Amino acid sequence: MIAALQALLPILIVTAVGWVLARSEIVTPAGWIGFEAVTYHVFFPSIVVLNLAEADFGALPFATLGASLAASVLTMTALCFGLKRWFSGPLRLDGPRFTSVLQGATRWNTFIALAMAASLYGPEGVALTAVAIVAMIPLLNFINVSALSAYASGAPLSARRFARDLALNPYIWSSALGVAINLVGLELPVAVSAALRMMGEAALAAGILAVGAGLDLSSLRRPGPALTMSSVLRLAGMPLLAALYCRLFDVGGTALGVAIVATAVPTASGAYLLARRMGGDARLMAEIITLQTVLCAVTLPMAMAVLA
Repeated sequence: MIAALQALLPILIVTAVGWVLARSEIVTPAGWIGFEAVTYHVFFPSIVVLNLAEADFGALPFATLGASLAASVLTMTALCFGLKRWFSGPLRLDGPRFTSVLQGATRWNTFIALAMAASLYGPEGVALTAVAIVAMIPLLNFINVSALSAYASGAPLSARRFARDLALNPYIWSSALGVAINLVGLELPVAVSAALRMMGEAALAAGILAVGAGLDLSSLRRPGPALTMSSVLRLAGMPLLAALYCRLFDVGGTALGVAIVATAVPTASGAYLLARRMGGDARLMAEIITLQTVLCAVTLPMAMAVLA
């Protein structure tokens, strides 16, 4: 637990710096949008490509880790639909609110996960987090976009558009590129490797600053049952499921630690934009993102200590 706290503390400090910068208007709202876009499309793909290109695939449990995380996502999704069926009345879960609860319970903040994995486990942790990205992000995109289309009166899900968006997702194409470079045995030129490393080092701080800038602490004044349920499912339920499936698939060591990190971090900050664009409950989504980000300061080290 001490190691997890030591790894998390710098992340929390940088998150707080991002929050202060956003409120002080040193960086304008438009500036933050551009800053996050560069982080998402340039910095993070750089660290993913570099670490996958240099990873020792023979030593990484790609199949078992991926299967464990995919099974965790599917189980949590089924649980959320079950809760909607049986408790939609008491929890006031209409269609749009349910989609926000589902996003809050299943999606994950890759910025925080990569920073945490890099701090705890170094390049191996980053490579394994890329495995988690490949295993979970396409599945999570399909589940949540489908749910928003069905329950929030969003735009119908187009298979062509979904495939296009997935192919253009920076986490997906950078993972595919890194794996391809590794499998063909291509050695990156020194200058290219150095450039990727330079941009990759910027990714962690930039991503966490963007997370802090997006927090709205005023949204926590009136916590309700849907907000509480989504946060409990995400911060406690998902790590427990990951630990269970990792045990079933015989995943241990660093891979187990990365699985717990990937499932114990708060939900994705991009969930708010998706909810707003497709008719979900954007206000509830903002509350979920903020509460989970605050709570993970306590729950993430506990999950690592107990489960990893």
